[in-house]
Amino acid sequence: MRKHTIIKNAKIVNEGQTIEGDILIENDIIKEIASSISVKSSEITVIDAEGNYVLPGMIDDQVHFREPGLTHKANIETESKAALAGGITSFIEMPNTKPQTTTVEKLEEKFEIASKSSHANYSFMFGGTNDNLDEILKVDSKTVAGLKLFLGSSTGNMLVDDPAVIEKIFSSTDMVISVHCEDEATIKKNLEAHIAEYGDDIPMEKHPIIRSEEACYISSSKAIELAKKTGARLHVFHLSTGKETSLFSNKIPLKDKKITAEVCIHHLWFSDEDYARKGSHIKWNPAVKTSKDREQLLKALLDDRIDVIATDHAPHTLEEKDNSYTSAPSGGPLVQHALVALLEMHHQGKISIEKIVEKACHNPAILFDVEKRGYIREGYYADLVIVDLKSPWTVNKSNILYKCGWSPFEGNTFKSRITHTFVNGELAYNNFKVLDVKAGRRLTFNR
Repeated sequence: MRKHTIIKNAKIVNEGQTIEGDILIENDIIKEIASSISVKSSEITVIDAEGNYVLPGMIDDQVHFREPGLTHKANIETESKAALAGGITSFIEMPNTKPQTTTVEKLEEKFEIASKSSHANYSFMFGGTNDNLDEILKVDSKTVAGLKLFLGSSTGNMLVDDPAVIEKIFSSTDMVISVHCEDEATIKKNLEAHIAEYGDDIPMEKHPIIRSEEACYISSSKAIELAKKTGARLHVFHLSTGKETSLFSNKIPLKDKKITAEVCIHHLWFSDEDYARKGSHIKWNPAVKTSKDREQLLKALLDDRIDVIATDHAPHTLEEKDNSYTSAPSGGPLVQHALVALLEMHHQGKISIEKIVEKACHNPAILFDVEKRGYIREGYYADLVIVDLKSPWTVNKSNILYKCGWSPFEGNTFKSRITHTFVNGELAYNNFKVLDVKAGRRLTFNR
């Protein structure tokens, strides 16, 4: 029997415009979009959106869900639930787990875990190292989101620092190569100087001076130079400086770009002025920089030099975070609060809802060739989010879904609320409650 759901009276945001109308979901697919729909069926659910907005589910191209091996911080089940609460219906998870996802065997083990536990749609990045080119060449690019290289060391050190190896990887694969760009030598020199001055107890506001603009720019510019030389398909993760935005272009459409860029929520929201209040809770790699950097990142996002918004969701326990500078790990949880933070920026007049949808839904689908997701289109999978822009709520311990139990947004009141999240046509989240439905599927790619 066919199962039908109608979302009525919605403001549907898709492909640069907002239209009023209804959406008919049949089983897992968007069957019809029209100004008014009625269906005669014995099994039909009607949801009155009451003039609220319906967006495509976000596709988060960079998360760390910590499974396997680091599940005291997070796991695929807990964080995929938090993602649904944050309007994210698909995620691409990173390889720096334990063991690292640097062999085809370990990659398949992660897919097996996700197939049993993920509430959202999922794929993974395969990890590159200084010595696993043979494994990289075994990966079928039709089955995995892409390749991840850490060109600066971060959590779960997977540093790739041999220039000959990097060039060989760039020359040898047709996968999207996503890179973390920070220059290791620059960071090491800066850190040693600060340890000489402060010992382990370096003030947290020195983080963007240690992991500096220069460290980011040197690494990003080298990666781009190499991509141009080799013809590699390069995606630079989490830009954090205004200076780096000059390295990217908006002269051709995203589908034709060989070199692309991403910005994360925290680099659009926080600045170095927040370290005094938030301390290690906003310690990320790359570091949150100045308010000027934040403005320049937003400008580059709006003018299409930056293509994608993501979270870099990377939870640690409070026990781990609440340490001295040299002991506190970098990273924080973000998926549950990603969309409402972006909508808050919309309320502040900084970005349109249509642009949010372009950068967080459409563009990841284009960039990674995700099949039938990221848009509200007839024939596409029904990954949909209903948001009420006039329903304030405050982030606190009682409504945080992350396994780590904290958020850098604690105490923030957001004007917007996610009321419903659909995954493959199934209502999976409804008003602060993740429903007992595991509708997530492995992402497929048009390659």
